[in-house]
Amino acid sequence: MKDPSFRRSLTLFRAFMREQADPASAYGLLARDAADQVERYVRLKGRVVVDIGGGSGYFTREFRRRGAQSYLFEPDPAELAAEPAEGTVVADGYLLPLADAAADVCFSSNVLEHVSDPRTFLSEMARVTRPGGLIYVSFTNWLSPWGGHEWAPWHYLGAEQARARFERRTGRPAKHRLGENLFAIDVGSTLRHIRGREDVDIVSARSRYWPVLPEVVPRVPGLREFATWNLLLILRRCS
Repeated sequence: MKDPSFRRSLTLFRAFMREQADPASAYGLLARDAADQVERYVRLKGRVVVDIGGGSGYFTREFRRRGAQSYLFEPDPAELAAEPAEGTVVADGYLLPLADAAADVCFSSNVLEHVSDPRTFLSEMARVTRPGGLIYVSFTNWLSPWGGHEWAPWHYLGAEQARARFERRTGRPAKHRLGENLFAIDVGSTLRHIRGREDVDIVSARSRYWPVLPEVVPRVPGLREFATWNLLLILRRCS
């Protein structure tokens, strides 16, 4: 799939809508798409790739399929596959058991909105990436249509109301709770923080899924908080 394109966005959206019924297809497609995005900047073959918070390991497996030495670091054992990929480590993204500059590529997909201290998380990603290496980090911002995750878009009316509505309608507890495992991260303050850092340079800041002018939308204050949907940051580790 060409990135960006309407066809790509529609294909990903359709897979996303089937996520609950067919997670393997949805996340397998997302992993291939993410690997394609990484390979716009660096060839994966022979690279050391650190996948932080990759859950069931779809991204790690796709990176390995393309010849990378990829390792999954996941803090929640419940998120791991029944048979985790070899080399999987249960570890917190705030304190990775890795030496400085160990990775050629440091990857994190849709994790930043689930950590209470994203700045420390980003600092750890930078620490383990070699100078000149690539950092891929994406997150769903709070005011995007999917900001409330399983109880979106009702999060616009308030997090507790949205969560309670979800539980009434489904009869099961919601996976996410604001302030515990989901946090109201926004595009504007995140970009300002990244621009102020001295350990990384921004290669690209764009909407991950938006099919038209994906690098323009995140530049427009106000609009970006709703229209970006998912912010993708491609960063280069400074010397």
